[in-house]
Amino acid sequence: MENSIINGDCINVMKKFDESSIACCITDPPYNYEFIGRKWDNEEIQRRINRIHESKTLVKNIPYGSGLAGGVRNKRWYERNYNNNQEYMLWCEKWGNELFRICKSGAPIAIFNSTRTVAHVQVALEKAGFYTRDILVYRRHSGIPKGLNIKRKLEKIGYPNANQWEGWHSCFRNEWEAILLTQKPLRNNYWGTLQETGVGLFKTINDDGSFQSNIFEGYSNKSEETFEHCTVKPISLIKKLIKILVPKNKSNIIIDPFAGSGTTLVAAKELGYKYIGIEIESSYIKIIESRLKQNTYLTNSTKNLQNSLITKVAT
Repeated sequence: MENSIINGDCINVMKKFDESSIACCITDPPYNYEFIGRKWDNEEIQRRINRIHESKTLVKNIPYGSGLAGGVRNKRWYERNYNNNQEYMLWCEKWGNELFRICKSGAPIAIFNSTRTVAHVQVALEKAGFYTRDILVYRRHSGIPKGLNIKRKLEKIGYPNANQWEGWHSCFRNEWEAILLTQKPLRNNYWGTLQETGVGLFKTINDDGSFQSNIFEGYSNKSEETFEHCTVKPISLIKKLIKILVPKNKSNIIIDPFAGSGTTLVAAKELGYKYIGIEIESSYIKIIESRLKQNTYLTNSTKNLQNSLITKVAT
């Protein structure tokens, strides 16, 4: 199954994989924006994007539009929010159980999630058997807060002393995204696990000799690629994670159970790693195939250029 893309629900698909066959998982699953009770497909994503199309909401490039975002903060609202979180954790635990079974001892798992819900994913994966190593910070571009500006609200309703609430809002400006880093337990120690499974340690010394921190910044999403997907991560960031988390050898396979537009797979292929992608939305498979095909063309073009230069130097 290596170097393949599979269309289906990852919980069912991973049941068919061999135990202890995966070296690393880097993935970006649906965040808990009222996920439970709805089919997470392209139609649902478009519904949410269209819901806030004409608004000034900060988050326009992800499937926001959640009913949990607004409403009267009464007992029923908080109960609904709590229940939704519990169901989300149960869902994460289900795919976490299958992921745990197919991962090698020492395999690192890097999961993107929102700052608000990453703790729920952490608890779910710990229940599945993984051990939490860190929460990495992906610092990205941010705009104005999307919450309540109480001064403006009071001005609209004619409150006489609205100015005294200048600067008071319902949330902070969000400029980072969480990357939960967990690991399948080692076999006694790091060196023994590394020798047996080929994973377990992180390459934390950068090319300039500095020690890599748990804050990742300076990665841009700007690309000449054009395709329709709402949560694309910078390929340079994914490449960096792969280089840090996975020693390069023939037996190490990287999996992305929520492949989306295929960035993890493209990054793995470009770096010469084996990969497996699973994606439930069939329309995204064409995007992934196209990107992987383009990557093959670019890789071959680069090799041809290198060979041409070598030939010129030799002559």
